[in-house]
Amino acid sequence: MEELKRALSLIKRGIVDLIEEQELIAKLERSLKTGVPLKIKAGFDPTAPDLHLGHTVLLRKLRHFQELGHDVYFLIGDFTAMIGDPTGRSETRPALTKEQVLENAKTYREQVFKILDPSKTKVVFNSEWFSKMSAEDVVRLCAKYTVARILERDDFKKRFESGIPIAIHELIYPLFQAYDSVALGADVELGGTDQLFNLLIGRDIQREYGQEPQVIITTPLLEGLDGVQKMSKSLGNYIGIMEPPGEMFGKIMSIPDRLLWKYYELLTDVPLEEIEKMKEEAEAGKLNPRDAKMQLAFLMVSQYHSPENAQKAKEEFERVFSRRELPTEVETIEVQAGKVFLPKFLKELGIVKSASEAKRLLTQRAIDINKQTVQTEELDLTPGEYIFRIGKKRFFRIIAK
Repeated sequence: MEELKRALSLIKRGIVDLIEEQELIAKLERSLKTGVPLKIKAGFDPTAPDLHLGHTVLLRKLRHFQELGHDVYFLIGDFTAMIGDPTGRSETRPALTKEQVLENAKTYREQVFKILDPSKTKVVFNSEWFSKMSAEDVVRLCAKYTVARILERDDFKKRFESGIPIAIHELIYPLFQAYDSVALGADVELGGTDQLFNLLIGRDIQREYGQEPQVIITTPLLEGLDGVQKMSKSLGNYIGIMEPPGEMFGKIMSIPDRLLWKYYELLTDVPLEEIEKMKEEAEAGKLNPRDAKMQLAFLMVSQYHSPENAQKAKEEFERVFSRRELPTEVETIEVQAGKVFLPKFLKELGIVKSASEAKRLLTQRAIDINKQTVQTEELDLTPGEYIFRIGKKRFFRIIAK
């Protein structure tokens, strides 16, 4: 059936795991026959208030299911966030307060609808069912799985073998996430590759409660600006979807060339054939990766802001970085004229965090004054106007009086 083939092609774009494909086909065929949409679930623990492009990989896959006519359950783990998912951590993560969780959840809801269709999205909180569970209910849930199976999870296994403490509530967390699928009767659950173990438990627990097991789909973890670590606000290598257009544009232009095609596949709707063609042309020297990156930045800013803002951001970027002109807005600081020790001077103005950072920038020839590279730590600022460039992107107008 052509419709089923199209659905599978869209769903399988940019995914890692699909468990099991035949089960998914059966669910899709049943939905097409009955007209009843599938329940597609993804859980988000609101541990930070802002979403970045790494989060959107999963959100876009949810949107794909919406385009196919299915219902998305955007699950906010307000209850489980107060426990803390230990995924990928070597120690217990501090739990959040209820107030922190609800505040973060509020901003999540505002941001996700930049991608998801509100009319096909059901926002649910897992406190709706966990707050009603008795101690007996929790014990019965725990009885449906073994400690041995839980300790198969890589991070638990390493901590156990290294003698690093594991709190009991951490062992229970995967069961709570699995029970979310039972409470919703999920047909499909999506998550990052780091969530695979938890998602698999969801299949097991659904069987224990007499439900048809959910299909599991995992999406890749998107590397951040450093090109190595997964995108994370704590690592400072992220591109926030709420960042100003110019900042978003500039960050995308700074991603490593080798990640360009992955970003295209996971973050845009550009057909895979076109992406492959651009990649081949770039490798053959017929396409400058910078031009492809410029197009990607324009697409991203257009999606999360507007085409008008994307055009302005593009023009600003070209003015500053291609023609080495000043940004349209430059912070102006007035100082007293005279001799200055540059590292201390920049630190006192708050332009750098420390004198050692300023010295490092000088060594890297990353400080310009009036388009001339500075190589000395001592300067004589006679009365007048000076344009400081710090690194590639920061400009300041210093007026010495």
